[in-house]
Amino acid sequence: MAREQLEESIVADGNGKEEEVGVMGIGAADGADDQHGRGGGGKLSMTSLLWHGGSVWDAWFSCASNQVAQVLLTLPYSFSQLGMLSGILLQIFYGFLGSWTAYLISVLYVEYRSRKEKEGVSFKNHVIQWFEVLDGLLGPYWKAAGLAFNCTFLLFGSVIQLIACASNIYYINDRLDKRTWTYIFGACCATTVFIPSFHNYRIWSFLGLGMTTYTAWYLAIAALINGQVEGVEHTGPTKLVLYFTGATNILYTFGGHAVTVEIMHAMWKPAKFKYIYLLATLYVFTLTLPSAAAMYWAFGDELLTHSNAFSLLPKTGWRDAAVILMLIHQFITFGFACTPLYFVWEKVIGMHDTKSIFKRALARLPIVVPIWFLAIIFPFFGPINSAVGALLVSFTVYIIPALAHILTYRTASARMNAAEKPPFFLPSWTGMFVLNMFIVVWVLVVGFGLGGWASMVNFIRQIDTFGLFAKCYQCPKPPVPAAAQSPAPLPHH
Repeated sequence: MAREQLEESIVADGNGKEEEVGVMGIGAADGADDQHGRGGGGKLSMTSLLWHGGSVWDAWFSCASNQVAQVLLTLPYSFSQLGMLSGILLQIFYGFLGSWTAYLISVLYVEYRSRKEKEGVSFKNHVIQWFEVLDGLLGPYWKAAGLAFNCTFLLFGSVIQLIACASNIYYINDRLDKRTWTYIFGACCATTVFIPSFHNYRIWSFLGLGMTTYTAWYLAIAALINGQVEGVEHTGPTKLVLYFTGATNILYTFGGHAVTVEIMHAMWKPAKFKYIYLLATLYVFTLTLPSAAAMYWAFGDELLTHSNAFSLLPKTGWRDAAVILMLIHQFITFGFACTPLYFVWEKVIGMHDTKSIFKRALARLPIVVPIWFLAIIFPFFGPINSAVGALLVSFTVYIIPALAHILTYRTASARMNAAEKPPFFLPSWTGMFVLNMFIVVWVLVVGFGLGGWASMVNFIRQIDTFGLFAKCYQCPKPPVPAAAQSPAPLPHH
């Protein structure tokens, strides 16, 4: 009964605001999905259909769409560093590891929410965030750690999307350098300040996943049709630095659940989120594994100096379509990464309860400026993913959730009164704690330790090679005009 009451404890109205329903408000929430799908009335509302989402399907599309975007283009690069076998195995390993920690985050959200509702706390016009969950369950020090890691990760996650936009558009129009394209796309991405919350990403999540699906299968099919290049070599792994850099990029790939709490809060029945991230990951495997494996098979070690997979494929209409679709999807993913930052900033300046979209949009603009600036300083598409993965993702979405779950349920009374009991496939609290400790130790040693060392060595190498504020990272050098070349020496008599 407690679980059913919790699932029915909240619904969202057509404006994306939350309507409080009592703990026993089962009758009020009956047919909530149907009502919201029809905009709260008997007629199907186009605005509701495209703009107001909170169903299980909306959450699945949001998770799958947000999980894989620009990183799809860097996974072949990671395969060249890891080798085919390690690349495939690590994708599967980190995919399931990420799904487990996303499950832990959802359990902790439900626990926090249920405790607060029993105390009579209202969340009307308030979006619960991960650092608030940590604060409510474990205290202010955990809140500070969650806030620092989560915000920094989302900040650099937004930076990466902006870098990817400039990197991709260059393969359609190289008349402008990548830095100039970063200026342009920074201005375009700033328009995400007008999207109020994750309720309003319904159509964008659906389109984003369709665009990623097209791009992934374009990469796989184009690589197979193109065939193996002449003299192709598959020597990876050759160096420990490259191996752990590639492994950390894959850790980053399946660590995109820093926005899990916000996506859950946007659901009409948040307790139904539990296995959505796992189902999203299974679909993402169908995109990442074939495309990365096919590209590595076709181009081999060439990928070591081409972190963007588009750069090795011939220019065709199919490739241009994939580039354009990825650009649109990166704009959507930028919004996904930035929206939690917007919420935090609104709470800091006291604008989170403001109903005016335009006032909130104006208040959010200062968040876009540092993202824009960092994308211009560090335009290292590919290596920056690994650095962010090792130093930020490892703690944000692996270590902190696993430790927080152990500490939240460390007492017998907490386990007895838990809003969510252990899952059917691991029905023992001891088993959960052992798995959580394995994740903490593994990610701390392999992800943060070895991965941090390798990714920072590689990142510093990019700075030494290209410099900060690089005008056009990894762009082909223009041919030297014949007139500029030194004249041939005269023959000696």
